[in-house]
Amino acid sequence: MKIFKIILLILLIVFVGIQFIPTKRNLSEIVPNTDFMIVNNVPNSIKNTLQTSCYDCHSNNTYYPWYNKVQPVAWFLENHIEEGKAELNFSDWNTYSNRRKKSKLKSIVSQIEDDKMPLISYTLIHKDAVLTQKQKTEIIDWITKLQMENE
Repeated sequence: MKIFKIILLILLIVFVGIQFIPTKRNLSEIVPNTDFMIVNNVPNSIKNTLQTSCYDCHSNNTYYPWYNKVQPVAWFLENHIEEGKAELNFSDWNTYSNRRKKSKLKSIVSQIEDDKMPLISYTLIHKDAVLTQKQKTEIIDWITKLQMENE
């Protein structure tokens, strides 16, 4: 029993200690002119859906929930956001080559059709980010139209 208490005390000390290790926050007050929404003049309904379901992980500005201040959750979120932005950053959209833009638009459609985005791990906590069939169809149709305009 004594060894159990010692282990619990050590775990508590480690848990408290890691709370002081800072993480990078993905926050920006500025929406750059290279942002997907600005460059493509996105309709409001699609804009709202993308901001709710995609922009936290795929832009330069994340809305952080209260639990982001608790380690190791903050590390998980930081890593998740970095990976998401490395794959697609809507804030940097207009810095991409035309070839990359076409590829990303095709990938967005594919990810939505295959229910791969938004991630289940994200939608478990952010219920408002779950895409309805109507939203999926609306986004896919609009992106398809955008692809045809840019050819």
